[in-house]
Amino acid sequence: MTEKTSKLTPDADSLAKSASALNKKGPAPVHLWNPPFCGNLDIRIARDGTWYYLGTPIGRKRLVKLFSTILRKDDYDYFLVTPVEKVGIQVDDAPFVAVDFEVHGSGKNQEILFKTNVDEEAIAGPKNKIRVTRDPNTDEPSPYVRIRSNLDALIDRKSFYRLVDIAENYSIKGEQWFGVWSSNEFFPIILSSELDIN
Repeated sequence: MTEKTSKLTPDADSLAKSASALNKKGPAPVHLWNPPFCGNLDIRIARDGTWYYLGTPIGRKRLVKLFSTILRKDDYDYFLVTPVEKVGIQVDDAPFVAVDFEVHGSGKNQEILFKTNVDEEAIAGPKNKIRVTRDPNTDEPSPYVRIRSNLDALIDRKSFYRLVDIAENYSIKGEQWFGVWSSNEFFPIILSSELDIN
Protein backbone atom coordinates (compact mmCIF):
# COMPACT_ATOMS: atom_id res chain seq x y z
CA MET A 1 0.00 0.00 0.00
CA THR A 2 1.40 3.40 -0.94
CA GLU A 3 1.13 6.40 1.29
CA LYS A 4 -1.11 9.17 0.04
CA THR A 5 0.76 12.36 -0.73
CA SER A 6 -0.23 16.00 -0.86
CA LYS A 7 0.72 18.90 -3.10
CA LEU A 8 1.19 21.05 0.01
CA THR A 9 4.77 22.22 0.52
CA PRO A 10 6.08 21.49 4.03
CA ASP A 11 6.48 24.71 5.98
CA ALA A 12 7.45 25.18 9.65
CA ASP A 13 5.27 28.28 10.03
CA SER A 14 2.09 26.57 8.84
CA LEU A 15 2.82 23.59 11.09
CA ALA A 16 3.35 25.88 14.07
CA LYS A 17 0.06 27.69 13.35
CA SER A 18 -1.82 24.40 13.04
CA ALA A 19 -0.25 23.02 16.21
CA SER A 20 -1.01 26.23 18.08
CA ALA A 21 -4.66 26.09 17.00
CA LEU A 22 -4.88 22.47 18.15
CA ASN A 23 -2.90 22.87 21.33
CA LYS A 24 -4.85 22.38 24.47
CA LYS A 25 -2.87 20.85 27.31
CA GLY A 26 -0.51 18.04 26.37
CA PRO A 27 0.01 16.04 23.18
CA ALA A 28 -2.46 16.15 20.31
CA PRO A 29 -4.29 12.92 19.31
CA VAL A 30 -1.95 12.39 16.33
CA HIS A 31 -2.61 8.64 16.37
CA LEU A 32 -6.16 9.38 15.18
CA TRP A 33 -5.13 11.45 12.16
CA ASN A 34 -4.18 10.17 8.71
CA PRO A 35 -3.43 13.26 6.62
CA PRO A 36 -1.52 13.17 3.33
CA PHE A 37 2.28 13.09 3.45
CA CYS A 38 3.63 16.50 2.40
CA GLY A 39 7.33 15.67 2.20
CA ASN A 40 10.23 16.18 4.56
CA LEU A 41 11.01 19.33 6.52
CA ASP A 42 14.57 20.26 7.51
CA ILE A 43 13.96 19.74 11.22
CA ARG A 44 16.34 17.58 13.23
CA ILE A 45 16.26 16.54 16.87
CA ALA A 46 19.80 15.97 18.13
CA ARG A 47 20.72 13.31 20.68
CA ASP A 48 20.90 15.96 23.42
CA GLY A 49 17.28 16.99 22.72
CA THR A 50 18.10 20.19 20.80
CA TRP A 51 15.71 20.88 17.90
CA TYR A 52 17.22 22.36 14.72
CA TYR A 53 15.45 24.04 11.81
CA LEU A 54 17.49 24.59 8.63
CA GLY A 55 20.62 23.72 10.63
CA THR A 56 20.01 26.37 13.32
CA PRO A 57 18.90 25.55 16.88
CA ILE A 58 15.30 26.51 17.62
CA GLY A 59 15.84 28.85 20.55
CA ARG A 60 12.22 29.30 21.58
CA LYS A 61 11.31 26.52 24.02
CA ARG A 62 7.61 27.29 23.57
CA LEU A 63 7.90 26.48 19.84
CA VAL A 64 9.84 23.26 20.53
CA LYS A 65 7.19 22.20 23.06
CA LEU A 66 4.47 23.02 20.53
CA PHE A 67 6.10 20.89 17.83
CA SER A 68 6.65 18.06 20.33
CA THR A 69 2.87 17.82 20.88
CA ILE A 70 2.32 16.85 17.22
CA LEU A 71 5.22 14.38 17.00
CA ARG A 72 4.51 10.81 15.89
CA LYS A 73 6.63 7.78 15.07
CA ASP A 74 5.46 5.37 12.35
CA ASP A 75 7.66 2.28 12.14
CA TYR A 76 11.18 3.79 12.19
CA ASP A 77 10.31 7.26 10.87
CA TYR A 78 9.30 10.42 12.71
CA PHE A 79 6.67 12.93 11.59
CA LEU A 80 4.99 16.13 12.67
CA VAL A 81 1.28 15.56 12.13
CA THR A 82 -1.79 17.79 12.01
CA PRO A 83 -5.25 16.85 10.74
CA VAL A 84 -4.30 18.20 7.28
CA GLU A 85 -0.58 17.52 6.85
CA LYS A 86 2.17 15.08 7.76
CA VAL A 87 5.85 15.99 7.33
CA GLY A 88 8.93 13.91 7.94
CA ILE A 89 11.69 15.05 10.31
CA GLN A 90 15.03 13.58 11.38
CA VAL A 91 15.68 12.26 14.89
CA ASP A 92 19.27 11.33 15.76
CA ASP A 93 18.39 9.04 18.67
CA ALA A 94 15.27 9.50 20.80
CA PRO A 95 12.98 12.52 20.35
CA PHE A 96 13.00 13.43 24.05
CA VAL A 97 15.54 13.57 26.87
CA ALA A 98 14.53 12.57 30.40
CA VAL A 99 16.20 15.31 32.44
CA ASP A 100 14.94 14.43 35.92
CA PHE A 101 12.81 12.01 37.91
CA GLU A 102 11.08 11.69 41.26
CA VAL A 103 10.41 8.51 43.22
CA HIS A 104 7.10 8.17 45.01
CA GLY A 105 6.63 5.35 47.48
CA SER A 106 9.07 2.50 48.05
CA GLY A 107 9.75 -1.12 47.20
CA LYS A 108 8.13 -2.86 44.23
CA ASN A 109 5.19 -0.49 44.21
CA GLN A 110 7.26 2.69 44.06
CA GLU A 111 6.65 4.92 41.05
CA ILE A 112 9.43 6.62 39.12
CA LEU A 113 8.06 9.77 37.49
CA PHE A 114 10.27 11.05 34.67
CA LYS A 115 10.24 14.62 33.36
CA THR A 116 11.46 15.45 29.85
CA ASN A 117 13.18 18.42 28.26
CA VAL A 118 9.77 19.48 26.85
CA ASP A 119 8.07 19.21 30.27
CA GLU A 120 6.18 15.98 29.54
CA GLU A 121 5.94 13.48 32.36
CA ALA A 122 5.60 9.71 32.40
CA ILE A 123 5.58 7.11 35.16
CA ALA A 124 7.73 4.08 34.35
CA GLY A 125 5.62 0.94 34.29
CA PRO A 126 4.03 -1.64 31.99
CA LYS A 127 3.18 0.97 29.30
CA ASN A 128 6.24 3.16 29.82
CA LYS A 129 9.14 0.76 30.06
CA ILE A 130 12.74 1.56 30.93
CA ARG A 131 15.28 -0.16 28.68
CA VAL A 132 19.06 -0.01 28.37
CA THR A 133 20.97 -0.68 25.15
CA ARG A 134 24.74 -0.97 24.85
CA ASP A 135 27.01 0.39 22.16
CA PRO A 136 28.53 -2.66 20.41
CA ASN A 137 31.94 -0.94 20.11
CA THR A 138 32.33 0.85 23.45
CA ASP A 139 29.84 -1.08 25.63
CA GLU A 140 28.57 2.35 26.78
CA PRO A 141 24.99 2.10 28.08
CA SER A 142 22.16 4.18 26.62
CA PRO A 143 19.10 4.16 28.91
CA TYR A 144 15.62 5.05 27.65
CA VAL A 145 12.11 5.38 29.01
CA ARG A 146 8.90 5.32 26.99
CA ILE A 147 7.08 8.64 27.28
CA ARG A 148 4.00 8.10 25.12
CA SER A 149 2.81 5.97 22.24
CA ASN A 150 6.08 4.70 20.75
CA LEU A 151 8.12 7.80 21.61
CA ASP A 152 11.09 7.37 23.94
CA ALA A 153 13.31 9.66 25.97
CA LEU A 154 17.03 9.13 26.39
CA ILE A 155 17.67 9.27 30.13
CA ASP A 156 20.39 11.87 30.72
CA ARG A 157 23.61 10.90 32.49
CA LYS A 158 22.87 12.49 35.88
CA SER A 159 19.43 10.85 36.01
CA PHE A 160 20.88 7.49 34.98
CA TYR A 161 23.44 7.69 37.81
CA ARG A 162 20.60 8.48 40.23
CA LEU A 163 18.69 5.43 38.91
CA VAL A 164 21.74 3.26 39.56
CA ASP A 165 21.81 4.62 43.13
CA ILE A 166 18.30 3.26 43.80
CA ALA A 167 18.80 0.00 41.88
CA GLU A 168 18.84 -3.45 43.48
CA ASN A 169 19.45 -7.06 42.55
CA TYR A 170 16.57 -9.26 41.39
CA SER A 171 16.42 -12.72 39.85
CA ILE A 172 14.94 -13.08 36.36
CA LYS A 173 14.77 -16.64 34.95
CA GLY A 174 17.56 -17.76 37.25
CA GLU A 175 19.89 -14.84 36.49
CA GLN A 176 20.62 -11.99 38.89
CA TRP A 177 20.00 -8.55 37.42
CA PHE A 178 20.70 -5.09 38.79
CA GLY A 179 17.77 -2.77 38.07
CA VAL A 180 14.93 -0.66 39.38
CA TRP A 181 11.29 -1.17 40.35
CA SER A 182 8.46 1.09 39.23
CA SER A 183 4.71 0.42 39.22
CA ASN A 184 5.30 -3.18 40.37
CA GLU A 185 7.55 -3.95 37.38
CA PHE A 186 11.29 -4.62 37.48
CA PHE A 187 13.46 -2.98 34.83
CA PRO A 188 16.90 -4.60 34.43
CA ILE A 189 19.89 -2.34 33.85
CA ILE A 190 22.84 -4.77 33.84
CA LEU A 191 23.57 -8.36 34.82
CA SER A 192 24.72 -8.38 38.43
CA SER A 193 27.73 -10.49 37.41
CA GLU A 194 28.89 -7.64 35.13
CA LEU A 195 28.87 -5.01 37.87
CA ASP A 196 32.27 -3.48 38.51
CA ILE A 197 32.58 -3.76 42.28
CA ASN A 198 36.30 -2.92 42.46
